[in-house]
Formats: sequence, C-alpha cells, structure tokens
Amino acid sequence: MKSKKNIMCVFGTRPEAIKMAPLIKKLKNNQNFKVTVVVTAQHREMLDQVLSLFDIETDYDLDIMTNKQSLSDITARVLKGLEKIYQKEKPDLVVVHGDTSTTFVGALSSFYNKIEVAHIEAGLRTRNKYSPFPEEINRHLTGVLADLHFAPTESTYNNLRKENVSKNKIFITGNTVIDALYEIKDPDFEFSQSDLKNINFNKNKVLLLTSHRRENLGKPMENIFKAVKNLIKKNKDLEVVFPVHLNPKVKNLANKHLQNVDRIHLIEPLDYKPFINLMDRSDLILTDSGGIQEEAPSLAKPVLVLRDTTERPEAVKAGTVKMVGTDQNIIFNEAQKLLNNNNYYKKMAEAINPYGDGKASERITKYLLYKFGFINKTNNEFK
Repeated sequence: MKSKKNIMCVFGTRPEAIKMAPLIKKLKNNQNFKVTVVVTAQHREMLDQVLSLFDIETDYDLDIMTNKQSLSDITARVLKGLEKIYQKEKPDLVVVHGDTSTTFVGALSSFYNKIEVAHIEAGLRTRNKYSPFPEEINRHLTGVLADLHFAPTESTYNNLRKENVSKNKIFITGNTVIDALYEIKDPDFEFSQSDLKNINFNKNKVLLLTSHRRENLGKPMENIFKAVKNLIKKNKDLEVVFPVHLNPKVKNLANKHLQNVDRIHLIEPLDYKPFINLMDRSDLILTDSGGIQEEAPSLAKPVLVLRDTTERPEAVKAGTVKMVGTDQNIIFNEAQKLLNNNNYYKKMAEAINPYGDGKASERITKYLLYKFGFINKTNNEFK
C-alpha cells in the first residue's frame, strides 16, 4: 500500500482562502493525502472570517501582517517563515493559488527547497506588468516556478502554452471559486447589517459597487464615485451598496464623495457569505475586483469592470462582463443602459458562465491521485 502524500496548501489572503477552501476539504476527505494548511495572514481579519466560515483549521500561521506593510515586508517575512516550515514538514507538493505575494513567495521558497509546486488558477494574463499591480508579475513568476498548472479555462491553458509550458503539465479544471459560491449561496439568507435589512430588494433596483485597486486610487476612483452619484440622481428607484475597503485612502475618498448621499449605503466590508448573497440579490455590479468577474456570471449578474485591462477575458467574450475603465461618462452611460434597457440587461445576465461548474476541486483532487499513482487515469477536463 502506498504511503500518504503530504500536500501543503499555502495562502495568505481572503480571496485565496475562499478559492482554496473547497479543495482543502476534498483533499482532507481523501485517505491518500495528509493535508498541511499554512497561512501567512498577509491579510489578517478578512482571512480569519473565511477560515471560520469554511471551518478550516490551520497547522501553521505566520501571522505576518503589520500596519502599513510594504510588498518588500510581505515578501521577506513570508520567505523566511516558510523556509522553516518546509524544512520541518518536507511536503511532497506545495499548492499555491492565484497571484498574491504569498503565492509567489510560496512557490519561490518551494524552489529553494526543491519541492514541487502546483499552481491553482494558473495562466491568467493581462500582459501589462503594472496592471494589476503586483498581481500580474506574481502570477507570471509563479508560473515559471510551478511544476503543475491547474488552469481554470481554455484561454488560460492557451496563455501557458504560448509561454512554452508543456501541455503535459497543464490541466483545465474550471475555477474553484464556483465550488465555494455554490456551497455558500442561500436563498433564505438573512442580512444582519441594518442598511441591508432596510433595502427592499424586490421593489428597488440595487447596484453593488466594489472598488479598491491601487491603480484606481485618486482621480480614477473619484470618477467612479461621481458616476455613481449621477446614477442615483437619475434613477429614483436605485439603491447603491458599497462595502468600503479597509484601506484608509479608499475610506477617505468614499466618505468625501458618497457619505450622506440618499440611497447610497457605505457599509463595512462583508464576510464572504453575506457578500455572495448580496451579489445574488443585486441587479448590477460595478467592480475593479478580479474574483467578482468570475462569481457574478454564476449568479446571472451583469458586471461593469472598472479597469482598463482584465486577466479574465472569457466573461468579456461571453458577454456577461463589460470593460468600462474609469471614465465617468462611460461608467454612467453603460450602467444607465443596463438599468433601463431590459433587452440589453437580459443579454448580459443570461450569457453563459465560462468559469466553472462547481467540480474544479474534484478534478484537481483526482489529478493529484493520478499523479501520485493512486489511480490509473484522471478525470475529464473542464470545457
């Protein structure tokens, strides 16, 4: 009988935790794997919310987060902290996710210790090294270091092939975030926040806004907020919900432009479960987030992306997502069209979701069973 393989999952932020949670559960439920969970806590409070929601126990917690931490601070502390853990545990495989600094450094430390790396959500590209920053370079560098590439879609597979990654090292899985979303969505969910409790989701139209990216701080974000204010003026049945990011710069701008505006609700960042259920009950989403571009199509919600580039072109191609950048007039006009043109809205809302079917974690687990010789063939890829 083959001995168990030690699979080490390394992550540090809320988005990584959400997307790794379904996979960790699948791996832990398989008798052939010992699963070691390592968190860097690059983001502390938001990470802990997700760990609690999905009932994930950690084996190691580097707890690196400090006030006003720089990218150099994160990189150095994670690199030093992981070295000791890797040398003690000697994992057979390190699994990292996506494009954070933890992801890149987790892969780099694995390389230094000659441990194989599996990269979940591999192959996303904008081809602009500063957009998004620093994520675009983080995922490029992780891709160079990875031994296994679990690509969520065919286009991400093609990106990796263009970079001369062997097709034998790439496996298309769908995105694990869809697995998480299906687990958390609840039509009977009740909000605890007073602002959300008081919104009549059946009577009024609800626009969900999220904006936090570094490249949008300053004038671009001001343009976004001005467009939203104009939408409120023009649409008497519209309510806007903005979970304001913890970044003080975002808070200050939001308070300056949107505070005390009727029907605009500035609320604290939401835990994952209420946020998913807020998305599900919203009519339209404006965001500069990457993950929401994947989640919203699964809920049949049109998305206007407040960025000039996207590493997730599949939804743009499918028609459920549209790039609008940060021009005030373009944002206003596109949102206004969706709010008032039913045919245009339906065309976006009913577009086919290209990101997954809720079985990505199952595919990855079976592939790893195949890789380590526990089964003779792997399952079908996501198409």
